[in-house]
Amino acid sequence: MSAAQNLSYSVIQVVHNFGAVATVGGTIIATRLRDDAIRRRLAYLVLTGWVTQVVSGATFGMVTYYYYHRLPDISGIAAYALGIKMVCATLGILLLALYLWQSAHWREAGKDTAWVSSLVLAGTAISAAAFLRWFA
Repeated sequence: MSAAQNLSYSVIQVVHNFGAVATVGGTIIATRLRDDAIRRRLAYLVLTGWVTQVVSGATFGMVTYYYYHRLPDISGIAAYALGIKMVCATLGILLLALYLWQSAHWREAGKDTAWVSSLVLAGTAISAAAFLRWFA
């Protein structure tokens, strides 16, 4: 593996990690707060984190394709882990978009449920990442 390829993967991993921090950290903070204005700003942060996860995740595959002219060869547990991450990211994006669009009309219990759901999705995705990393 060339230095350029290693550098590419490293930079993507840094971006990917910051996306993970935004999804998990922003959600944990939002579960502890009741201020709608702050929660709304955190929703943008978490949504940005999910989008960052999707884009950087796809970029891993693009770099592999660039250097090897094929997509990464993953199977078994790694393939399931990637699928889980993709489902979590999709649901996370949809949930946060819905929250930003409609939460002003929700009761507090609905807002709390959305944030707990976001935390479950973020925790599941980051856990699946460990399996993807070590079984790929």
